[in-house]
Amino acid sequence: MSKVLTLTMNPALDLSTSIDKVVHTDKLRCTAAKTQPGGGGINVARVLSRLNPNSAEACIAVYPVGGLTGQLLVQALKVEDVRSEPVPISGETREAFSVHETSSGKDFRFLLPGPTLIPAEWQACLNKLLNLTHTDDTVIASGSLPPGVPDDFFAHLATAVKEKGARLVLDSSGVPLKLALQTGVYLVKPSLRELEELAGQALETEAQWRSAAQLLLDAQQAEIVAVSLGAEGALVATPTGIWRATAIPVNVVSTVGAGDNFVAGFVWALRNQEPLEQCLSYAMASAAAAVMNQDSSLCDPESMHRLHLQAHVTRLS
Repeated sequence: MSKVLTLTMNPALDLSTSIDKVVHTDKLRCTAAKTQPGGGGINVARVLSRLNPNSAEACIAVYPVGGLTGQLLVQALKVEDVRSEPVPISGETREAFSVHETSSGKDFRFLLPGPTLIPAEWQACLNKLLNLTHTDDTVIASGSLPPGVPDDFFAHLATAVKEKGARLVLDSSGVPLKLALQTGVYLVKPSLRELEELAGQALETEAQWRSAAQLLLDAQQAEIVAVSLGAEGALVATPTGIWRATAIPVNVVSTVGAGDNFVAGFVWALRNQEPLEQCLSYAMASAAAAVMNQDSSLCDPESMHRLHLQAHVTRLS
């Protein structure tokens, strides 16, 4: 049976809190902090493990880990029953800090660069992942690259995953994303800002979003382009059609992790052989269930299935 593997090259231990208003002052009194495992691929693995709780191989998370923070990260994933394949490194796993401003609904996110990986360490991560990857598996690489990892890392990953007969889903940004797309991936999930960077221009209308996504398809840089548009919803383009989803109206507690939940919902539906419009519907529902969750940046499966019925998806072509 095929499986899902996630790769998070720059994982983090996420610390989150809230306050009425962020102001320039000596001290800000926040609520009690919450600590969670973090990093794009790790969050996707956490969601998929929730959606497939009875499958030991629902998802395998591969990531570098080091120091006390790394130990806490590994332990936190064990508590959530997420299958992990950590790769030891000499540096300290980073922390990330987010503050939710309750008066405005804004999120302030403070991201540290992460430890510098030497070639032997990032190569060990790649080797670990590929040793676990087999034909028809789905590999999800999500998040940034830490210092020391070359910009063409995801491009090499894309080539290696293809050679394994598996599919690569990529959610990243900047030069590493551009180089990987030149090699070609199965599914890419850019935000609107990231799509604009790829297009080299501002994209302000639905027609421009469609055109930019179509260019990626025409260049065979991806088989599926899933663009997250924030409050504007999302757009999915494939060689057989383009679909647009509007955002599901929910009470937004925090937008942190929405993109990771979108990817998890989409991949979960794909692996359940749902049609593309239903995959988009589940992706929107997963993201909506996450942003309304007061206890976690992850979707609740029951909420996802309920919100899926409220999703509105339109075929554009």
